[in-house]
Amino acid sequence: MLPGLASVLASVLAAGTLAFGAAAPAAAAPGGAAPAAVEVAGGEALGTSGIAIDADAPTLPEVAAAGWLLADLDSGEVLAARDPHGLYAPASTLKMLTAVTLLPVLHDRVEPIVPTFSDINVEGSKVGLVEGVGYPAQELFAALLLVSGNDAALTLGSAAGGRQATADLMNHTARELGALDTRAVNPHGLDAPGQVSSPYDLALIARAGLGDERFARYVSTRRSSVSGPPGKPRIEIVNKNKMLKDYPGSIGVKNGFTSAARATYVGAAERDGRRLVVTLMKGQPKIFDEAAKLLDWGFAAGQVRPVGTLNEQTEDDLLAAVADGSVTGSARAVADRASGLPFTLVGMGLAAAAVCAVRRRPAGRP
Repeated sequence: MLPGLASVLASVLAAGTLAFGAAAPAAAAPGGAAPAAVEVAGGEALGTSGIAIDADAPTLPEVAAAGWLLADLDSGEVLAARDPHGLYAPASTLKMLTAVTLLPVLHDRVEPIVPTFSDINVEGSKVGLVEGVGYPAQELFAALLLVSGNDAALTLGSAAGGRQATADLMNHTARELGALDTRAVNPHGLDAPGQVSSPYDLALIARAGLGDERFARYVSTRRSSVSGPPGKPRIEIVNKNKMLKDYPGSIGVKNGFTSAARATYVGAAERDGRRLVVTLMKGQPKIFDEAAKLLDWGFAAGQVRPVGTLNEQTEDDLLAAVADGSVTGSARAVADRASGLPFTLVGMGLAAAAVCAVRRRPAGRP
């Protein structure tokens, strides 16, 4: 165990929280309404499991999603959030990480990629790939990001070395991005024990993806097609992200749903030269409406004082911060993952909020 790590963990276990300069998380209001906001005087406040918002900001719309975050896509400034580091099943929003991880590896591959029976024999949303038929990588990425094809996710994963190898690559990418709440078990996002992410991490991953013009092109494409079975016409596909059609200025990115995750959504939009990203997890079917309300609020609110930043710290940064004692924040014991401690400690509440005082890289336009 790293020097100082034991004392950090002991402090977290004993106190439950570390000083954050913000009020304690508010309890949920009766009837499932959003909890009262944690009014933040400034600085980082992303350790709360309640709502973090500047005290002088306009009133937020009512949002039922258990966790959400709204941030400026270019500066990385977080405008408001609820339980931003809460750990939730990601559903198909995890496919953003699959794409960010595999685009550099497979996108320009010349040889067609041939799915196996195991790749296409998957539950949930599928594009209809056929065993033994070769597909250009670009078609598979389109199927992955437009119609959330689980068969496309597994086929790409097989081409990258298999499901486990792909999950390992995805977890490495997440650590490089500083998305330390995220643990991938499979490339498609279907519910699996231990597979989690957070509203904060999904915003980080979306920001990284939109910084890649290939990713940005796919998630903003409304219609495309993939090769059909031999002798059959091409399969037309339509983007499942309803915001692309219904929300002015939408530029992507990904929605999802499973029985454990419920509705999840990541969306980005541009208005008057400003770009915002919103993430919602464990939401209701009206999640697109809630995303639109949050984006509208963000664009109308203007330059509200941020409650945090989408940092680009890596696992090494956090390890160094733990070692030199500079970690501050609430009970986000990154120590459990950054030091290789068992992931099951997450379930003890040690991974409930953000590490905030670590070395940071400047946040710029992706």
